[in-house]
Amino acid sequence: MTAKLIPAILCAVFASPAFAQSMTPMRGEITSFSEDFAVRVYPHNPYRHRIEVSVRVYDENFKPVAARVTPQTMVLGSNASRSVIVSVGFGDSKMRRVRVCTESIPFPDQKTRIMAQICGRFIARRAR
Repeated sequence: MTAKLIPAILCAVFASPAFAQSMTPMRGEITSFSEDFAVRVYPHNPYRHRIEVSVRVYDENFKPVAARVTPQTMVLGSNASRSVIVSVGFGDSKMRRVRVCTESIPFPDQKTRIMAQICGRFIARRAR
């Protein structure tokens, strides 16, 4: 019994906290009276070092969508978040499903080249 507990105890003692890039809100429903709809998201950097992120918009099948993102890329300091406004047109449809994604951009001088992506799902309806 103690032979099974020792690895579990060692893992608990030496485990480092797990941090993950985040964005709020992660989902939402929007009603718009115009030809476009807008979403405000807040990418967050939980790490102790700065990261560069890009905000991109995809449809429900992860195909890129034409959208206005302000600002589209930014550097987030340690434990910082920043407001980003995303504006998407309805086109000919009355309803639009999009995924707004925050993607980390690896710095060129770093050894680690991991690109994290976190996406929120949004449904917009045109009111008429």
